[in-house]
Amino acid sequence: MLLIIGYVIILAASVGTYAVHGSLAALWMPMEYLAIFGLAMGGFIAGNGIKAIKATLAALPKLFIGSRLNKALYMDLLAMLFEILSKVRKEGLMSIENDIEYPENSAIFAKYPTIMHDHHVVEFVCDYLRMMVGGNLNAFEIENLMDIEIETHHQEAHVPVHAMSKLADATPAFGIIVAVMGVVNVMGSVGAPPAVLGKMIGGALVGTFLGILLAYGFVAPIAGQLGQKVEEEGKIFQVIKTVLLASMNGYAPQVAVEFGRKVLYSDDRPRFIELEEDLKARKGR
Repeated sequence: MLLIIGYVIILAASVGTYAVHGSLAALWMPMEYLAIFGLAMGGFIAGNGIKAIKATLAALPKLFIGSRLNKALYMDLLAMLFEILSKVRKEGLMSIENDIEYPENSAIFAKYPTIMHDHHVVEFVCDYLRMMVGGNLNAFEIENLMDIEIETHHQEAHVPVHAMSKLADATPAFGIIVAVMGVVNVMGSVGAPPAVLGKMIGGALVGTFLGILLAYGFVAPIAGQLGQKVEEEGKIFQVIKTVLLASMNGYAPQVAVEFGRKVLYSDDRPRFIELEEDLKARKGR
Protein backbone atom coordinates (compact mmCIF):
# COMPACT_ATOMS: atom_id res chain seq x y z
CA MET A 1 0.00 0.00 0.00
CA LEU A 2 2.78 2.46 0.90
CA LEU A 3 4.49 1.65 -2.40
CA ILE A 4 1.36 2.66 -4.32
CA ILE A 5 0.95 5.83 -2.25
CA GLY A 6 4.59 6.68 -2.95
CA TYR A 7 4.08 6.13 -6.68
CA VAL A 8 1.07 8.45 -6.69
CA ILE A 9 3.06 11.17 -4.94
CA ILE A 10 5.98 10.75 -7.37
CA LEU A 11 3.70 11.03 -10.41
CA ALA A 12 1.91 14.02 -8.93
CA ALA A 13 5.21 15.77 -8.17
CA SER A 14 6.72 15.08 -11.60
CA VAL A 15 4.03 14.75 -14.26
CA GLY A 16 1.44 16.68 -12.24
CA THR A 17 3.58 19.78 -11.73
CA TYR A 18 4.68 19.66 -15.37
CA ALA A 19 1.03 19.63 -16.46
CA VAL A 20 0.52 22.99 -14.74
CA HIS A 21 2.73 24.84 -17.23
CA GLY A 22 3.21 22.33 -20.06
CA SER A 23 1.31 19.98 -22.33
CA LEU A 24 1.10 16.36 -21.27
CA ALA A 25 0.79 15.44 -24.93
CA ALA A 26 4.47 16.36 -25.34
CA LEU A 27 5.36 13.49 -22.99
CA TRP A 28 3.44 10.93 -25.00
CA MET A 29 6.13 9.32 -27.13
CA PRO A 30 5.08 5.66 -27.47
CA MET A 31 8.26 4.48 -29.20
CA GLU A 32 10.46 5.94 -26.47
CA TYR A 33 8.34 4.22 -23.83
CA LEU A 34 8.54 0.94 -25.74
CA ALA A 35 12.32 1.25 -26.11
CA ILE A 36 12.86 2.00 -22.40
CA PHE A 37 10.72 -0.92 -21.22
CA GLY A 38 12.28 -3.25 -23.79
CA LEU A 39 15.81 -2.31 -22.75
CA ALA A 40 14.94 -2.67 -19.06
CA MET A 41 13.33 -6.05 -19.60
CA GLY A 42 16.22 -7.26 -21.75
CA GLY A 43 18.78 -6.04 -19.24
CA PHE A 44 16.94 -7.77 -16.40
CA ILE A 45 16.77 -11.08 -18.26
CA ALA A 46 20.36 -10.89 -19.53
CA GLY A 47 21.78 -9.92 -16.14
CA ASN A 48 20.15 -12.67 -14.07
CA GLY A 49 19.90 -16.43 -14.08
CA ILE A 50 16.60 -18.30 -14.19
CA LYS A 51 16.64 -18.81 -10.41
CA ALA A 52 17.11 -15.09 -9.79
CA ILE A 53 14.34 -14.20 -12.24
CA LYS A 54 11.91 -16.65 -10.63
CA ALA A 55 12.83 -15.46 -7.14
CA THR A 56 12.29 -11.83 -8.12
CA LEU A 57 8.92 -12.49 -9.75
CA ALA A 58 7.85 -14.46 -6.67
CA ALA A 59 8.98 -11.67 -4.32
CA LEU A 60 7.23 -8.77 -6.07
CA PRO A 61 3.64 -9.66 -5.01
CA LYS A 62 4.78 -9.61 -1.35
CA LEU A 63 5.25 -5.85 -1.64
CA PHE A 64 1.48 -5.42 -1.71
CA ILE A 65 0.84 -7.71 1.27
CA GLY A 66 1.18 -6.55 4.85
CA SER A 67 3.97 -8.07 6.91
CA ARG A 68 3.01 -11.23 8.83
CA LEU A 69 5.78 -10.52 11.32
CA ASN A 70 4.30 -8.63 14.25
CA LYS A 71 4.17 -8.73 18.02
CA ALA A 72 1.39 -11.34 18.06
CA LEU A 73 3.37 -13.76 15.90
CA TYR A 74 6.52 -13.33 17.99
CA MET A 75 4.49 -13.89 21.16
CA ASP A 76 3.28 -17.18 19.64
CA LEU A 77 6.84 -18.12 18.70
CA LEU A 78 8.24 -17.43 22.15
CA ALA A 79 5.33 -19.25 23.80
CA MET A 80 5.85 -22.27 21.55
CA LEU A 81 9.58 -22.40 22.30
CA PHE A 82 8.85 -21.97 26.01
CA GLU A 83 6.41 -24.89 25.95
CA ILE A 84 8.84 -27.14 24.08
CA LEU A 85 11.75 -26.31 26.37
CA SER A 86 9.58 -26.71 29.46
CA LYS A 87 8.64 -30.19 28.31
CA VAL A 88 12.32 -30.96 27.77
CA ARG A 89 13.19 -29.71 31.24
CA LYS A 90 10.48 -31.81 32.90
CA GLU A 91 10.54 -34.99 30.83
CA GLY A 92 13.93 -34.99 29.08
CA LEU A 93 15.01 -34.39 25.49
CA MET A 94 13.60 -37.68 24.23
CA SER A 95 10.09 -36.54 25.19
CA ILE A 96 9.95 -34.18 22.19
CA GLU A 97 11.21 -36.71 19.64
CA ASN A 98 7.78 -37.29 18.10
CA ASP A 99 6.99 -33.56 18.17
CA ILE A 100 10.03 -32.66 16.08
CA GLU A 101 9.84 -35.65 13.75
CA TYR A 102 6.15 -35.11 12.96
CA PRO A 103 5.35 -31.47 13.82
CA GLU A 104 2.11 -31.65 11.83
CA ASN A 105 0.86 -34.22 14.34
CA SER A 106 2.31 -32.54 17.42
CA ALA A 107 -0.09 -31.27 20.08
CA ILE A 108 2.35 -28.46 20.87
CA PHE A 109 2.79 -27.22 17.29
CA ALA A 110 -0.95 -27.52 16.66
CA LYS A 111 -1.55 -24.73 19.20
CA TYR A 112 0.37 -22.28 17.01
CA PRO A 113 -1.10 -22.31 13.49
CA THR A 114 0.56 -19.00 12.57
CA ILE A 115 3.95 -20.62 13.12
CA MET A 116 2.96 -23.88 11.39
CA HIS A 117 2.07 -21.95 8.23
CA ASP A 118 5.75 -21.04 7.80
CA HIS A 119 7.47 -24.30 6.91
CA HIS A 120 10.92 -22.65 6.91
CA VAL A 121 10.53 -21.66 10.56
CA VAL A 122 9.14 -25.05 11.59
CA GLU A 123 11.95 -26.84 9.76
CA PHE A 124 14.57 -24.60 11.37
CA VAL A 125 13.20 -25.24 14.87
CA CYS A 126 12.83 -28.98 14.39
CA ASP A 127 16.24 -29.46 12.77
CA TYR A 128 18.12 -27.91 15.67
CA LEU A 129 15.95 -29.52 18.34
CA ARG A 130 16.74 -32.80 16.61
CA MET A 131 20.46 -32.05 16.96
CA MET A 132 19.92 -31.27 20.63
CA VAL A 133 18.13 -34.59 21.08
CA GLY A 134 21.00 -36.39 19.33
CA GLY A 135 23.40 -34.87 21.83
CA ASN A 136 26.43 -35.14 19.54
CA LEU A 137 27.01 -31.39 19.06
CA ASN A 138 27.84 -28.76 21.64
CA ALA A 139 26.41 -25.25 21.77
CA PHE A 140 29.39 -23.70 19.97
CA GLU A 141 29.13 -26.09 17.02
CA ILE A 142 25.37 -25.62 16.71
CA GLU A 143 25.72 -21.84 16.90
CA ASN A 144 28.26 -21.91 14.06
CA LEU A 145 25.95 -24.09 11.97
CA MET A 146 22.98 -21.81 12.71
CA ASP A 147 24.99 -18.77 11.61
CA ILE A 148 25.91 -20.47 8.34
CA GLU A 149 22.31 -21.48 7.63
CA ILE A 150 20.94 -18.03 8.49
CA GLU A 151 23.59 -16.41 6.27
CA THR A 152 22.70 -18.77 3.42
CA HIS A 153 19.01 -17.95 3.81
CA HIS A 154 19.91 -14.25 3.94
CA GLN A 155 21.90 -14.47 0.69
CA GLU A 156 19.10 -16.31 -1.10
CA ALA A 157 16.51 -13.81 0.09
CA HIS A 158 18.69 -10.94 -1.14
CA VAL A 159 18.77 -12.18 -4.74
CA PRO A 160 15.62 -10.21 -5.77
CA VAL A 161 16.98 -7.15 -3.96
CA HIS A 162 20.24 -7.25 -5.92
CA ALA A 163 18.39 -7.88 -9.19
CA MET A 164 16.12 -4.87 -8.74
CA SER A 165 19.00 -2.68 -7.51
CA LYS A 166 21.01 -3.49 -10.64
CA LEU A 167 17.98 -2.73 -12.79
CA ALA A 168 17.51 0.62 -11.04
CA ASP A 169 21.18 1.47 -11.66
CA ALA A 170 20.93 0.55 -15.34
CA THR A 171 17.62 2.25 -16.22
CA PRO A 172 18.99 5.84 -16.38
CA ALA A 173 21.60 4.60 -18.88
CA PHE A 174 18.83 3.04 -20.96
CA GLY A 175 17.15 6.43 -20.95
CA ILE A 176 20.34 8.00 -22.28
CA ILE A 177 20.51 5.36 -25.01
CA VAL A 178 16.98 6.24 -26.11
CA ALA A 179 17.85 9.95 -25.97
CA VAL A 180 20.96 9.44 -28.13
CA MET A 181 18.93 7.46 -30.63
CA GLY A 182 16.50 10.38 -30.76
CA VAL A 183 19.31 12.89 -31.28
CA VAL A 184 20.71 10.78 -34.12
CA ASN A 185 17.26 10.85 -35.67
CA VAL A 186 17.19 14.65 -35.29
CA MET A 187 20.60 14.98 -36.95
CA GLY A 188 19.22 13.15 -39.95
CA SER A 189 16.39 15.64 -40.24
CA VAL A 190 18.24 18.97 -39.87
CA GLY A 191 16.46 20.37 -42.90
CA ALA A 192 13.03 19.94 -41.32
CA PRO A 193 11.04 22.96 -40.07
CA PRO A 194 11.86 24.18 -36.53
CA ALA A 195 8.50 22.98 -35.20
CA VAL A 196 9.22 19.45 -36.39
CA LEU A 197 12.79 19.50 -35.05
CA GLY A 198 11.57 20.83 -31.72
CA LYS A 199 9.13 17.94 -31.39
CA MET A 200 11.84 15.42 -32.29
CA ILE A 201 14.28 16.89 -29.77
CA GLY A 202 11.55 16.89 -27.12
CA GLY A 203 10.90 13.23 -27.87
CA ALA A 204 14.57 12.42 -27.40
CA LEU A 205 14.61 14.17 -24.04
CA VAL A 206 11.55 12.21 -22.96
CA GLY A 207 13.76 9.11 -23.07
CA THR A 208 16.18 10.60 -20.54
CA PHE A 209 13.31 11.82 -18.37
CA LEU A 210 11.59 8.46 -18.40
CA GLY A 211 14.76 6.50 -17.65
CA ILE A 212 15.61 8.60 -14.60
CA LEU A 213 12.01 8.68 -13.35
CA LEU A 214 11.60 4.91 -13.63
CA ALA A 215 14.95 4.22 -11.99
CA TYR A 216 14.71 6.41 -8.92
CA GLY A 217 10.95 6.80 -8.66
CA PHE A 218 9.75 3.26 -9.32
CA VAL A 219 12.43 0.56 -9.48
CA ALA A 220 14.70 1.75 -6.63
CA PRO A 221 11.79 1.89 -4.12
CA ILE A 222 10.95 -1.72 -5.02
CA ALA A 223 14.54 -2.77 -4.25
CA GLY A 224 14.41 -0.80 -1.00
CA GLN A 225 11.20 -2.39 0.19
CA LEU A 226 12.36 -5.88 -0.77
CA GLY A 227 15.52 -5.29 1.25
CA GLN A 228 13.54 -4.19 4.30
CA LYS A 229 11.35 -7.30 4.09
CA VAL A 230 14.44 -9.53 3.92
CA GLU A 231 15.82 -7.97 7.09
CA GLU A 232 12.48 -8.34 8.86
CA GLU A 233 12.09 -11.98 7.86
CA GLY A 234 15.60 -12.82 9.03
CA LYS A 235 14.83 -11.69 12.57
CA ILE A 236 12.62 -14.68 13.38
CA PHE A 237 15.53 -17.08 12.82
CA GLN A 238 17.76 -15.00 15.10
CA VAL A 239 15.13 -15.25 17.84
CA ILE A 240 14.95 -19.04 17.53
CA LYS A 241 18.74 -19.30 17.51
CA THR A 242 19.09 -17.18 20.64
CA VAL A 243 16.44 -19.09 22.60
CA LEU A 244 17.75 -22.55 21.72
CA LEU A 245 21.38 -21.64 22.44
CA ALA A 246 20.39 -20.15 25.80
CA SER A 247 18.64 -23.41 26.63
CA MET A 248 21.67 -25.44 25.57
CA ASN A 249 23.82 -23.33 27.85
CA GLY A 250 21.69 -24.35 30.81
CA TYR A 251 19.27 -21.47 31.22
CA ALA A 252 15.70 -22.15 32.31
CA PRO A 253 12.97 -21.87 29.65
CA GLN A 254 11.69 -18.59 31.15
CA VAL A 255 15.17 -17.06 30.90
CA ALA A 256 15.83 -18.54 27.44
CA VAL A 257 12.73 -16.89 25.94
CA GLU A 258 13.75 -13.64 27.62
CA PHE A 259 17.00 -13.84 25.65
CA GLY A 260 14.91 -14.24 22.50
CA ARG A 261 12.65 -11.34 23.42
CA LYS A 262 15.63 -9.00 23.66
CA VAL A 263 16.63 -9.80 20.06
CA LEU A 264 13.39 -8.39 18.63
CA TYR A 265 13.00 -4.97 17.08
CA SER A 266 11.46 -2.47 19.48
CA ASP A 267 8.19 -2.25 17.51
CA ASP A 268 7.64 -6.01 17.75
CA ARG A 269 9.12 -6.66 21.19
CA PRO A 270 6.63 -7.37 23.98
CA ARG A 271 7.45 -5.97 27.39
CA PHE A 272 8.85 -8.41 29.95
CA ILE A 273 5.70 -8.37 32.06
CA GLU A 274 3.56 -8.67 28.93
CA LEU A 275 5.36 -11.84 27.85
CA GLU A 276 5.32 -13.27 31.37
CA GLU A 277 1.58 -12.74 31.73
CA ASP A 278 0.97 -14.24 28.28
CA LEU A 279 2.93 -17.37 29.17
CA LYS A 280 1.03 -17.74 32.43
CA ALA A 281 -2.28 -17.32 30.65
CA ARG A 282 -1.38 -19.99 28.09
CA LYS A 283 -0.50 -22.43 30.87
CA GLY A 284 -4.04 -22.15 32.18
CA ARG A 285 -5.61 -23.08 28.88
